[in-house]
Amino acid sequence: MAQAAQKITLSSSRDIPFDKLVLSQSNVRRIKAGVSVEELAEDIARRGLLQGLSVRPVLDADGVETGKFEIPAGGRRFQALSLLVKQKRLAKTAPVPCVLRDVTSDILAEDDSLAENMQRVALHPLDQFRAFVALRDKGQGEEAIAAAFFVTPQIVKQRLKLASVAPALLDVYAEDGMTLEQLMAFTVNPDHVRQVQVWDAVKTSWNKEPYSIRRMLTETSVRASDRRAVFVGVDAYEAAGGIVLRDLFQGDDGGWLEDPALLDRLVADKLQVEAQAIAAEGWKWIEVSTDLPYGYSHGLRRLVGDPSPLSVDEAAEQAKLLAEYRALEEEYSGQDE
Repeated sequence: MAQAAQKITLSSSRDIPFDKLVLSQSNVRRIKAGVSVEELAEDIARRGLLQGLSVRPVLDADGVETGKFEIPAGGRRFQALSLLVKQKRLAKTAPVPCVLRDVTSDILAEDDSLAENMQRVALHPLDQFRAFVALRDKGQGEEAIAAAFFVTPQIVKQRLKLASVAPALLDVYAEDGMTLEQLMAFTVNPDHVRQVQVWDAVKTSWNKEPYSIRRMLTETSVRASDRRAVFVGVDAYEAAGGIVLRDLFQGDDGGWLEDPALLDRLVADKLQVEAQAIAAEGWKWIEVSTDLPYGYSHGLRRLVGDPSPLSVDEAAEQAKLLAEYRALEEEYSGQDE
């Protein structure tokens, strides 16, 4: 014979004055972790209490309710409210939303405290990213978002950078098809088609480490540490319309220059300017090149000339410097290197 399902009765909720609340000794949280009480207090001051406290009536030795209520679950919220009261930003008698456990309940206070702390699930990074994007789209800047959620602006920038990843790859990550580190590697190149091509190439490979993904996404680019980029300067390259790929998630040594053809043109132009300056010294023939081919010196000969004699002033300066050199050499001759 089938048994009827037992009906569930939820605990009642009510507003209880703050000065009637006390922290329970049954609260299992002892070690500080996560957002500080001070930060939580600022958040409550800004947006109010988003989650009520779980409370139980305090009984005297005879089992009679004293009018006070202990808090086995929600201790950090209570401490944050206490801080606001201490700062005189919240009245001592301010009503606090509470879920009231019946005094006759068989559920222990420690049970409530443990359940609330263990059953909570941290927000998925992808959900955090989508929430940040929604806030940005509604006009909030990165600094404001960071301040509201007590994270650094760099964290906000990194989460918003995930917007440059192809939606198909975000779906793969949401289904645990790749790690967060792999997903972050795709942000170095905003080309969604190329991102998907790279993922299709590595997803069944033995080597799909983040560094391999970054290498494949930047293989047609030039590192900012390349001698051509150093010669021209990344600022000049960007001023000419060049795009630099950057990695917000790890050191990138200045990033990658995405337009090698533009870079080579800027190098050639700057070399010509340098050549003209040297030609003004009296040279009859100058040729510029970013690289010297093999055998470039074949058929050339070295010209050996005689040094010009020193003038009277140059000879005097040489003698003065030579005397100073010998004096220093004698002074430090017995010293350790």
